[in-house]
Amino acid sequence: MKFSIKHEIKGRLRVHIYQKGAMTLRQADLLQYYLGTLCGVESAKVYERTADAVVVYKGDRQDILESICRFTYEDEGLKELVPSASGRALNREYKEKLIQRVMIRAATKVFFPGWLRAAYTAVSAVRYVYRGLCCLLQGRLEVEVLDATAISVSIIRRDFDTAGSVMFLLGIGGLLEEWTHKKSVGDLARSMSLNIEKVWQKTGDAEVLVPVSSIREGDFITVHLGNVIPLDGIVTEGEAMVNQASMTGESIPVKKEKGSYVYAGTAVEEGEITLQVKSAQGSTRFERIVQMIEDSEKLKSAVEGKASGLADALVPWSLGGTALTWLITRNATRAISILMVDFSCALKLAMPLAVLSAMREAGSRHITVKGGKFLEAVAQADTIVFDKTGTLTKAEPVVADIVPFNDMSRDELLKTAACLEEHFPHSMANAVVKEAARRGLIHEEMHSKVDYIVAHGIATYVNGTRVIIGSHHFVFEDEGCEIPEARREEFEALPPSYSHLYMAMGGKLAAVILIEDPLREEAGQVIRSLKELGIRKVVMMTGDSERTARAIAQRVGVDQYFSEVLPEDKAGFVEREKAAGRKVIMVGDGINDSPALSAADAGIAISEGAAIAREIADITISEEDLYQLVTLKAISNRLMSRINWNYRFVISFNLGLILMGVAGLISPATSALLHNTSTVAVSLKSMTDLLDEKEE
Repeated sequence: MKFSIKHEIKGRLRVHIYQKGAMTLRQADLLQYYLGTLCGVESAKVYERTADAVVVYKGDRQDILESICRFTYEDEGLKELVPSASGRALNREYKEKLIQRVMIRAATKVFFPGWLRAAYTAVSAVRYVYRGLCCLLQGRLEVEVLDATAISVSIIRRDFDTAGSVMFLLGIGGLLEEWTHKKSVGDLARSMSLNIEKVWQKTGDAEVLVPVSSIREGDFITVHLGNVIPLDGIVTEGEAMVNQASMTGESIPVKKEKGSYVYAGTAVEEGEITLQVKSAQGSTRFERIVQMIEDSEKLKSAVEGKASGLADALVPWSLGGTALTWLITRNATRAISILMVDFSCALKLAMPLAVLSAMREAGSRHITVKGGKFLEAVAQADTIVFDKTGTLTKAEPVVADIVPFNDMSRDELLKTAACLEEHFPHSMANAVVKEAARRGLIHEEMHSKVDYIVAHGIATYVNGTRVIIGSHHFVFEDEGCEIPEARREEFEALPPSYSHLYMAMGGKLAAVILIEDPLREEAGQVIRSLKELGIRKVVMMTGDSERTARAIAQRVGVDQYFSEVLPEDKAGFVEREKAAGRKVIMVGDGINDSPALSAADAGIAISEGAAIAREIADITISEEDLYQLVTLKAISNRLMSRINWNYRFVISFNLGLILMGVAGLISPATSALLHNTSTVAVSLKSMTDLLDEKEE
């Protein structure tokens, strides 16, 4: 790629790209993504109108320049990584709309003679009057009626400047709200879009793990229990209960069998299915998510509903105050001053903007929030429940050792365990699979159908022998497996500092896999920080033994812990806490956490956990840093503080304007100008970040 350096200071480059024709929005997205991935680049911004790119870096300058030279828009791998719906087109559209409105307003003020300006204002007022009349005809006395009345009275009094100013500021406010809403929805939809890298492709009787980008329409893929369906398709084999809440809003899983149509983004809760792909990756997923978010009441928090309700409830009082002022003073100017200040604009505009802006800010910190009401729930929460594995402990436990209890070698036992565990994404299962890969063990599919028993383990048959792997309770109590008598002493001497994964063959213990699940270094400080932010009760729940649970609980400082719990135990505890009047957050990452995540006021999943947990959860955080919980709580708390401040400011400021107008201290035009200016100001403030950069 040809380019020139337009401007340069230490650590910052501005380059101009030379190419045939203007830079398209898609090309700008590709270049910006590419620059952002370069080693040493801190941030990159591409301006498609001027074909310029600004790069802020700390790495080697020459390496960055050489990388830009190697860039090409035809890189197919890059095209697959960069989403087609980036938001750049939306931003351009609304910037142009805002500029257009301001230019039209300026042109009418400067170039139109008085009579033409009056005619233009009267014509523009028609749609506001129409909306107000529609409200009245439907028996509703809402904000539209107040807006129509204020504009109509101003025009009747021949105060066209006031009417024009009111409509201009209402239009600007509406555009800002629409822009922020669509941008927030788009950002949220992009973060919710599927992030599935590999799928099980079925070819004949075999299943092969392949990149999802290689799947084409007509191919067959198998989706196992607990996984998200990556592509649209028709079921050709198997039966499954599919959770479609993320797509259709249905709370109860739907049975899917041969001939049923399944949608990308829904999750298999029970069973497994093979489907024939009908829609390749990315064709409709983003658009459906956008529609789902816009249609979903999840986007509305209670404070948004309260603001809208209060705004409408104040309309009769404003109209009544106008009539009463005129009856007492017989001064139309003072009476109209009340109509110019309706409370509703700021209340209905600033509150949703504050919530959507908070969701956007959370998204910029790799925290996906699926609805405004969940931020409100986090702010009000006083109890947080943690699953241990993958949350308080690191998301990638490792295999410390394999202790054989039969004649097979350690590698043979590990290979068998990995062959079973690779079908079910959980942190301990991933540890087994990764250890086998690290040792170079190739584990071919040598088993029959694998059955997964939630929170217990896995069972199958290998060469006619029943093989099970899972917890102590599952292997020894449910399945009644035996410990070789000659090895009992060795079994009793297993180190207690590790988690134990038991594997039995033919009813006898074959191996114990020792799993080291390192505690997150930040876990203790995160819990202390959450308590400082208003959490009063911290609970840890795990399927591990009492010994392991107690050790972890003491190290991180939780208030209460439960060991050897089942999924229904977690969900039951959450329900009991809610019944006791507490607001509960649940944090988990596995299939067995899904019931509790669904039951909590706000369910938070770890992004690298089980796919079904991410789909069911209300909020998703990155696995990299548990401090994101603290960030989320801080954003939620400050959002509620901002909303409360907005209430106080809007009511007190506008009440002051009404009193000054009634007293004759300011004119209706001044009252309208101050009111609408304050509305835009408080709305713009509501769109700013809640946290400082140093608090990230």
